[in-house]
Amino acid sequence: MTSRERVSKILNYAEADRVAVDFSGHRSSGIAVQAYKKLREYLGLEQSELFVYDLIQQLAIVEDDVLEIFGVDVVQLGYNFYKKPEFWKEWRLHDGTAVKIPSSVNISVMPSGDYEIKTPSGEQMGIQKKDCLYFEQTLFPYMEDRNDRFDDIEEQFQRIQWVGVECPPNQYSIEQQGVEAKALRASTEKAIYGMFGGNLLELGQQAMRMDVFLMELAGNPDRIERFLDKLFEMHMKNLEQYLTHIGPHIDVIGVSDDLGMQDGPQISPAMFGRVFKPRYAKMWRLIKQKAPHLKICMHNCGSIYALLPSLIDAGLDAVNPVQTTCVDMEPEKLKRNFDGKITFWGGGCDTREVLPNGTPEQVQENVKHNIEVFAPNGGFVFQQVHNILADVPPENIVAMFEAVKKYGSY
Repeated sequence: MTSRERVSKILNYAEADRVAVDFSGHRSSGIAVQAYKKLREYLGLEQSELFVYDLIQQLAIVEDDVLEIFGVDVVQLGYNFYKKPEFWKEWRLHDGTAVKIPSSVNISVMPSGDYEIKTPSGEQMGIQKKDCLYFEQTLFPYMEDRNDRFDDIEEQFQRIQWVGVECPPNQYSIEQQGVEAKALRASTEKAIYGMFGGNLLELGQQAMRMDVFLMELAGNPDRIERFLDKLFEMHMKNLEQYLTHIGPHIDVIGVSDDLGMQDGPQISPAMFGRVFKPRYAKMWRLIKQKAPHLKICMHNCGSIYALLPSLIDAGLDAVNPVQTTCVDMEPEKLKRNFDGKITFWGGGCDTREVLPNGTPEQVQENVKHNIEVFAPNGGFVFQQVHNILADVPPENIVAMFEAVKKYGSY
């Protein structure tokens, strides 16, 4: 069974030969560059150049040799851009480690020693403090701008670091991305994950700042509806192009919106159903109409148990990262109530406590338990809960994937 066949079968709620594995197949199943460097050393691999493809989260491109060692079944569209030197430039992390970063990023060192990312016009939109591992957003275009028409939304969104800082393959035009997707499909039997996005709540928070957007959502809903209408219009235009050029060559389309907190959704199920669900449903219906072979996987952090019925009803096929330490997100509860209704793309190993702080034996026990709960009847793709952070010991990463091999057979 090829990786592509394995992932397809599991996404259709059937057992394959073994559990499918995702490691760095999208921007929330990856690994911080510091941890990746240590992992390659621990595995005895030749130390290669380090490509930080997601500068904000400091995520490294995981190369083919590591993917094969761990039996990974999924690659993201753009992962092989480390083979294209024209898209990279030299940079150094705060600890002095030499890396490559996307050449399109406008980055510089401040007098304080902090790093800043700027818009093309020179505005700071993100900062990485000397003692911080990640970039923080500093520019929120609509936070004080009382523009109620939002006619300049596409221009303003380029001033948001999460939009304006490109990750492979977005350096290409949409047409050329399609050419790259076709070539990648011909070169691999792995399932290909294409990250579209389509965020609504999250982009509102990035445009206005989280507190402002949530207050406006509750106290000035007409303005937020106008904003979401413009945002939705932009997404639908981009989605049409994405499905035309890229859709035929990928297996999974990634959408995203962090709706959860540690103890429940950010907004009530009623507000979600009134404001957000209809827009998701229209986007996802377009996907099913234009590319019926695609499965829709939504990145959605936190406790989203109360929203899962609405997300499923809107057309969602899979959800990640399945944050099992949040309220109501226990593996047993999720599997009992949603078995055969949605694929759990994640929840394979706890990254909050077990993976960074446990022993290799504790890591393996956690993986064993989660596989035993999630894997029966398909509907489960193994990935750790969100990205592997910089301080995770390499022996624990290896123990995690060894446990998948040991306990993941059907």
